[in-house]
Amino acid sequence: MARIDALPRDMELSKALMSVLQGISPIIAREVENSAGLGHEVYVKSMTPPQRRRTEMYVTTLMETAKNVSGTPHIVIDPQNKPKDFAFMDIRQYGNAMTVSEKESFSEMLDAFYAERDQIERMRVKSQDLLRLLANHADRLSRKIANQQAELSACAERDTLRIKGDLLSANMYVIQKGETSVKLQNFYDENLAELEIVLDPALTPQQNAQKYYKNYRKAKTAEEKLTEQIGLAQTELTYIDSVFESLALAENERDLNEIRAELAEQGYVRRRAGKKNQKQPALSAPLKFKTSDGFTVLVGRNNRQNDKLTMKDANNNDIWFHTKNIPGSHTVLVTDGKAPTETAMEEAAVLAAQHSRAKDSAQVPVDYTQIRYVSKPQGAKPGMVIYVQYKTVYVDPTTESKAKQQS
Repeated sequence: MARIDALPRDMELSKALMSVLQGISPIIAREVENSAGLGHEVYVKSMTPPQRRRTEMYVTTLMETAKNVSGTPHIVIDPQNKPKDFAFMDIRQYGNAMTVSEKESFSEMLDAFYAERDQIERMRVKSQDLLRLLANHADRLSRKIANQQAELSACAERDTLRIKGDLLSANMYVIQKGETSVKLQNFYDENLAELEIVLDPALTPQQNAQKYYKNYRKAKTAEEKLTEQIGLAQTELTYIDSVFESLALAENERDLNEIRAELAEQGYVRRRAGKKNQKQPALSAPLKFKTSDGFTVLVGRNNRQNDKLTMKDANNNDIWFHTKNIPGSHTVLVTDGKAPTETAMEEAAVLAAQHSRAKDSAQVPVDYTQIRYVSKPQGAKPGMVIYVQYKTVYVDPTTESKAKQQS
């Protein structure tokens, strides 16, 4: 039996156990500490006699279990449904923060744990590739928008060019060819202040006026084109932002493949060799939840799925939710012809916030409206819609969802 007197006194109990017992893992050492009724950062020297006895008994039981190979395989799963650790006994130290699943055999436990870890690593590698691609596009678009906005600012003085042309046209009789500048009374100014106008001495007064008109028209055209180009670039940046969010929500390789297929359709990545004319695989089903009062809520996993869910599958009377001006999933409360309850509406709004970039924030604005008021502009990128007749509700996505996910 392991005795407390043999443990280093100036250590936490879990670390002290690991320093003297060979083969004990950190999770088991922490479990001993937890089962003895102790918290973290409790040192051996501060333990009470009852705590010492419980610890010694627990360690003895562990040693007998190891000797007789009589433990039971358990996997610890984190809130993101990813394997965190495994042990040969039930683990209770995490309380409700983690899920502990018992397996039928140790081989099944290890296969499940490392298979999931391998999948997570493959997901990480594949997602990093797409993340770099999107980051490069986002950076390029941001620089392009900044440059175009600077050019647009330069067009702000275009009306001054027109005014100078008007003043020159109205005062040609006082201007002599060869002058480099002239001061004229500005009849557009309420105080009739003088305005100095630079002239090209090689041009006649009329030609100087026409030059100002020409520059005015060029500035006006440039302003219109720049405004349009900036709008298109900002729309594309919003789309890329939505794909970033889809990657954050991806749970498996199929999700990543669907995102890659979407980006290939939009021309951001090359289609894989030999698959140019191959039919795209069917989209996976959206996430499905059941509210605490029995309504179904569907949540899109990516932009193509958002389009299908909102524009094809949902009924006109279903309720559509989306975080306001924040990238996130299309969320649909299925009404089945019934009036949705306040409970169902609130839980659906929380799901929309939880499946958005604002999932770690509080008081997140979520817009909602009937599907009939949601439309997709012609030529819009996947997942991009417009909607009217909507209301906004504020929810806290950090609270535990009452709606339960269905298989």
